[in-house]
Amino acid sequence: MDSRVGVTVEGGVAEVRLCRPDKMNALDVPMFHAIATAMEALAGRGDVRCVVLSGEGRAFCAGIDLTALATSPELGNLMPRSGEANLFQTIAWGWRQLPVPVIAAVHGVAFGAGCQMMLGADLRIASPTAQVSLMEMRWGMVPDVAGFALLRGLVRDDVARDIVFTGRRIAGTEAAELGLVTRLAEDPRAAALDLARGMASSSPDAIRAAKRMLNLPATASNAEILLAESVEQTALLASANHREALAAHAEKRAPVFSDIKL
Repeated sequence: MDSRVGVTVEGGVAEVRLCRPDKMNALDVPMFHAIATAMEALAGRGDVRCVVLSGEGRAFCAGIDLTALATSPELGNLMPRSGEANLFQTIAWGWRQLPVPVIAAVHGVAFGAGCQMMLGADLRIASPTAQVSLMEMRWGMVPDVAGFALLRGLVRDDVARDIVFTGRRIAGTEAAELGLVTRLAEDPRAAALDLARGMASSSPDAIRAAKRMLNLPATASNAEILLAESVEQTALLASANHREALAAHAEKRAPVFSDIKL
């Protein structure tokens, strides 16, 4: 793995660390490639049940390293790197497409592309003092690292417009109120790892099925959603491993049900 991105896997939890602390994990082109490569490697691993994304040093990610990017021959390359997304969009959109849950642990700042990468996670835990911003408007640009696709449906339409049009810095506490982050923690990385370990103890097939369901497009009809539920549940119940796990879980729950008094 590229030195800009570290990946470790333990107990079903993969931790992806952005490792450019001297630049507050600002993204240059090699780092974009390293993140995309890490995603591709994790997507092919059956032992990974949850991913925690975090940054070393003083910040989660300060955004794109404009100095490094300005001289890159890949600037303006719109060809897809993965599915529908180009290389730059992949570092955010790819987390949403990963088959397992992804938790972003945000401290310091998550600016521009760093904020959009955070939005790509299924869950986002931030410190109360963290600052997030889609600040591209300040530089005469728009959020183009899948920002619009990820922001849509996450917050109210007028809130999204406020965030994009102003490019203002938003403290972790307000970000939680707006829905940009899921919850707050003084130590986001520790909280994210603790949450990930809990998820990793669940059925890997069920949690992957749940992510597929949650990734259904907002335009999906009720009929399409109900059919998808049935298809996923039927596949899970047909799995021998899942039947064994379900039986063991039912046995553990039996004493609980016996204690219920109506």
